[in-house]
Order: sequence, then C-alpha cells, then structure tokens
Amino acid sequence: MPLGKRIKQLLIGNPLNPFTPNMLRHVSLVAFLAWVGLGADGLSSSCYGPEEAYIALGPHPHFALYIAIATALTVFVISLGYNQVIELFPSGGGGYKVASQLLSPYIGLVSGAALIVDYVLTIAVSTASAMDAVFSLLPSDWFHYKLLFEVGLIFVLLLLNMRGMKESIRFLLPIFLGFFVVHVYLIVYGIAVHRQGLMLIIPTTIDETRNTIAAVGWIPVLALILHAYSLGSGTYTGLEAVSNNVNRLREPRVATGKWTMFYMAVSLSMTAAGMILLFLLWEPHPQAGQTLNAIVFHSILGNSDTGKLVLSITLLLEAGLLFVAANTGFLAGPSVLANMAIDGWMPNRFRHLSTRLVIQNGLFLFGLFAIAILLWCRGKVSLLVVLYSINVFITFSLSLFGMCVYWARERRQASPAWLWRLLFSFLAFSITSGILCVTLITKFQSGGWLTVVITCTVIFICLLIKRHYNKFSKKLAQLDIQLKQPIVHALNPVALDFQQPTAVILVGKSTGVAMHTLLNVIRMFPRHFKNFVFLSAGIVDVESFAGQSSLEQMRTEVNENLQYFVDYCHQYGIAAEAYASFGTDTVEELTTLAEKVGKKYSNCIFFSSKLIFEHENFITRFLHNETPLTVQRNLHLKGKELVILPMKI
Repeated sequence: MPLGKRIKQLLIGNPLNPFTPNMLRHVSLVAFLAWVGLGADGLSSSCYGPEEAYIALGPHPHFALYIAIATALTVFVISLGYNQVIELFPSGGGGYKVASQLLSPYIGLVSGAALIVDYVLTIAVSTASAMDAVFSLLPSDWFHYKLLFEVGLIFVLLLLNMRGMKESIRFLLPIFLGFFVVHVYLIVYGIAVHRQGLMLIIPTTIDETRNTIAAVGWIPVLALILHAYSLGSGTYTGLEAVSNNVNRLREPRVATGKWTMFYMAVSLSMTAAGMILLFLLWEPHPQAGQTLNAIVFHSILGNSDTGKLVLSITLLLEAGLLFVAANTGFLAGPSVLANMAIDGWMPNRFRHLSTRLVIQNGLFLFGLFAIAILLWCRGKVSLLVVLYSINVFITFSLSLFGMCVYWARERRQASPAWLWRLLFSFLAFSITSGILCVTLITKFQSGGWLTVVITCTVIFICLLIKRHYNKFSKKLAQLDIQLKQPIVHALNPVALDFQQPTAVILVGKSTGVAMHTLLNVIRMFPRHFKNFVFLSAGIVDVESFAGQSSLEQMRTEVNENLQYFVDYCHQYGIAAEAYASFGTDTVEELTTLAEKVGKKYSNCIFFSSKLIFEHENFITRFLHNETPLTVQRNLHLKGKELVILPMKI
C-alpha cells in the first residue's frame, strides 16, 4: 500500500463498505448520541445567548425575568414545531425540504442558502466563543494567540469528522456530559443560595415594571424587552439540526428524532433560563476579557482554592462544549449541501461520500469558509452572533410558514387535529418571524447587512449553477433520445475470445454518451475489435445511501444499463459482456475493474468519452467530475491504454 494511503487510513480509519449488512445501523445515531452531536449547538448557546439578552436590558435588569420565561417557552414552541417537520420529512432535509416542497423550489433555495451560511457561522461563532472561555483563564498577554488556536480547533474538528459522524460524537461525549452536569449543578446551587432573593424577584420585577411604565410609557418598556429578547435569539440556534439529519438517526427515525428534540428542549430551556435567573440574582457587572458566565460562576464559587479549581473546570467545560457545538456545523452543514446538490443547486461533488461514508467535500468547504470568516472578523463573538442569529431565523420562519401552508392545504386529508396544528405552527411562525424582523432592523447597520449580502451571494451562485445543470441535463436528455436505439433483432450471443482484440468501454449514467463511444469505436476501427466489454461504477452517494432499498435500486439501474449495451451487441452478432463495481469513488472502482479486465483480455484497449463545452473554464471543470482524465492517468501508470473520444455539448 502506498505511503500516502497508509497515512490517510491511520488518520481517518479503514474504509467502510456501504453494502455490508447492518452498515446503515452501524453509522446511525440513537437519540442519546444525536442529542450530544446535534444538540450541542443549542446547549452551547447558553454560554452567550442569555448574556447578550441580559446586557441589552441595561439599567433594568429585573426585566430579565420576562426574558427567562419567554426563552424557555420559545425553546419548546420551536421544538414542537420542528417535530412536525420530522414527521413530514423522515428522510431528512429539514427546513430546506419543507420550503422547497411546500412553498416553492426558489424559496427552498433561500432556506438552504441561509442554512449553509448558518452552519458555517455555527463553526465560527462556537470556536471563537470556546477560545474566549479558555482565554478568560489565561493572562491577557496570551490573547494575541487566540485566533491561531481557533483555526487549529477547526482543523482538529475537520479531522475528527473525516473519521465519521458517530466516531466524532463519541470522542466529544465526555465533554458534553461534563458541561451539562456541572452547569445544572451550579445553576441549582446558585439559585438555592439566593433562595430568599428568588422569592423577591416577582414582586420586585412587577414594581420595576410599573415604575418604568409610569415614567416612560408601556411602548418603550415593551420595545426594550423585545429588543433584549431578540438579541438573545442565538439561544435557539441548533434546534433545526435534527430535522436536517433525520436520515442519520436509528430506526424508527421519527420516534428517535422526537426523543432527540425532547432532550434538546429540556436541556436548553433549563440552562438558558437558569443562566438568566443567575444573572438576575447575582447581578454580575461586565468586565473586559471575562464572559458574564465566568463572572457569575466566580461569585458563586468564591476565591478559595477549591472554588478557583471548580471555576477553571467549569470554564474549560464551557470551552469544550462550544468545541462540540462547532462540530454540529460539520455534522449538519454538509447534509444540507448534499440535498441541494441532489436538486442541482450545488455542484454534484457535494453529494458524494468518502470511504468513511461521510460527505468529505462538504466538510472541507465548511471548514475553509469558517476559517475565512474567523480571520475576517478577528474572532469577535459579538459580530458573529449577529450574523449567526439572523440566518437561522430565516430558516425557522420559512420552515414553520411551510407547515402552516401544509396544514391549511391538506386539512381534508390530514388528521382531525389539523386546526390545532395549523394554529400552533402559526404561533411558532409568528414568534420566529418577529424575532427575525427585530434582529434584522436593530442590527442591520452593526453587521446584519453583511449576513444579507453573504446569503444573497450564495443564492446568486446557486442560481448560476442550477442554470448550467438545467441546460446540461436537457442536452443529455436529447442525446439519450437520439442515440439510444431499441433492441429489435433477436439476440445472438457470441462466444468471447480472450486473445482477440477487445474494446473496453466505460459506461456512465448517460446511455447516449456511452452509445456515442461505442458507435465511434466501431466507425473508427471497422471489424477490428472482436469483443466489446462494458464497465460501469455504481456510486454510493447521499441519495443512494438513504436506505437498503435505495442501494438496491441503484444496483439495478447500473446493471440494467450495462445489460442494454450487451444486448445491443448481441443483436448484431458481436461478442460482449459487462462488469459492474459499486463503491464511493468512481475513479477507484473503474480503475479496479479495468485492472481485472486487463488481466482477462491480453489484447484490449480502453475507451471513454469526455464532454467538451463550447466555453470551458475552471468553473465547468469544477461542476463536472473529470473522471475520464483521472482514470486515463491511472491506467497509463499501469501500462494500459485509454483513448478519450471528445464529445461536444
């Protein structure tokens, strides 16, 4: 085995066979692991979301009681709304599929683009927040190295996810559980120590509310509370991740997804609302270089050696959980990218799986974009949170509005409780769209405009990609109709002679392209080749790896396509046979098949067609895999000949 391959396997593990029995079960997630992997993003937002809301209240901290209650309720409302999405789309896709299928493909594009930007920002903001927590414990002189550590963390996460979803979650599981247990304990302890103050919170809040309304009016008071509530909207990010990855959950997927959402809702509401109560009781004052969580925990634990040790552990666990939360972007983001690639909005290469059955190209893209954003904003969490919260609420609003449309449209065929579901979906939509509008208006000039620009840029790029693929698909469809000839004569199988000249033709998904290759070989070398061998690789991608039936359907399509060419040759008395291979890498599978056929037929030449575009550039090369050229290089290195026939599109 080459040295490069050995190093790769050492880093990311041995290849997995997607056709192994129970492989889908092996890589799927039970509710507990899904809660850890997909729920860390939401749970980690308790490290910065409540702080943003509390600080925004300024001289009226007792209004935080309203924020705590509203936060807990909002978490459950959004979670229950997304339970409906899980029921309706058990194959995954979440907000993107809801908007695409229930509203329109173009609205789905907006939702998908927002999700892509959101998950890139998930990685960036969680990584930056993790380093903020760590550097709260270090001398200020070390702060200059924070950005370098953030970039290093992203590379570590990228490597972990290359090994597989379940493997990365298991590695990060102790950090997640440590954070949850320690924070629940400190929240309960901090509230219990201030139990007398807890009894006074409600009357004090009511008095302050009355006095403030009497002084300035109820509209400014309501505006202040809504403003602070919207600034804490980062708390709800990550609740959509389960619906995007239902296809990765253990069967029965819907039940597993609902249990995961329940775990996420309970844990997030406890920690987020609990932290706001701690701020209200302990009244921490912001300090440079210190998070509000660090300040209030320091007040609770005191200055003893034990207190300092527990504080250090707590802040390290906060940093660790934010590290786990950044991993959610790597878990959920490539799935959205793959679903958009299936629909033609993104390059096809983003639907492909690696040897470890992960969406490798998507992982690389999200990692690079997250690093670019971190470098641009110098790791400032306050700016990242603004960019972050706007986009996730675009997806929330579109998804829940899609559910409203669904229940209104399908009321006759739906369950008797359709009206309650419609009203609940509308309530959830009203909350999320309200938060979106307030956040966008209040934060537009301080960075919100950039989110709109970035998301619109992604949408524009997707439209160009879709336009190209639509034109390409139409031309290929016309080619298939023109060149695919029916089998009209009786089949006359001829015995193969392994010593005679043999033409080995690589067959892809398009029948017309392969027929173009076959007819040109016959025309250029009349009666020279006595045998024709057809090779095809069935590729396991995100779509075909959705279930056993999808894998079998892909196998059947590949074999039927090959059998057509064998039958076509037999009807004219030409000796022919076919070979198929199945895996995750087209080039590797075709190269392996070619070696096998080359040993059997000593006098063979390989043929393939390459699509030639009138205006070819690096973009068209990126949108279409250069498989023939790569296979040609591999075969040339092994002393085999592969002739590429140009085919103008």
